[in-house]
Amino acid sequence: MYVPSKMFLTKGVGKHKEKLTSFEMALRNAKIASFNLVNVSSIFPPRCKMTPVEAGLRKLLPGQIVYAVMSKNSTNEPNRLIASSIGVAIPADKDAYGYLSEHHSFGETDSKAGEYAEDLAATMLATVLGVDFDPDSSWDNKKELWKISGKIVRTRNITQSALGDKNGLWTTVVAASILLP
Repeated sequence: MYVPSKMFLTKGVGKHKEKLTSFEMALRNAKIASFNLVNVSSIFPPRCKMTPVEAGLRKLLPGQIVYAVMSKNSTNEPNRLIASSIGVAIPADKDAYGYLSEHHSFGETDSKAGEYAEDLAATMLATVLGVDFDPDSSWDNKKELWKISGKIVRTRNITQSALGDKNGLWTTVVAASILLP
């Protein structure tokens, strides 16, 4: 049975005349292009620990199959703002699982896209934990309520945004959570 024990977050942006190559460039910028990435759903494993990117990369070999939760977005429209974000919600109970969320958008800043992704992950976790909240309340209000409940210990996000290349090259952004043994 494989349950990841560590995870790191990374992000990147790439530009090229070919859409696929701009994605490759974004993966290179995020330092994960040399792996065979397998997209998985959005569970933060029990007892999983966050690790810095460089420490996580030292545990991997080029060509290795690596599980990832990834968000990506692309445009070839000049000056169009794109974003990709991963939100993380970690429960206080280390034996419980948390949530990761993927969000990609147009016209949102890093801050707005990141808050949205973080809110998505925290909302999914709160519903599993039975935390009573108003889903229409502001992110700040929900965040405060979840802190008070004591059931959600930490939330965070990693977000990459970029403006579409002014000359119409493909621009791709990625944000990813890389799961490690």
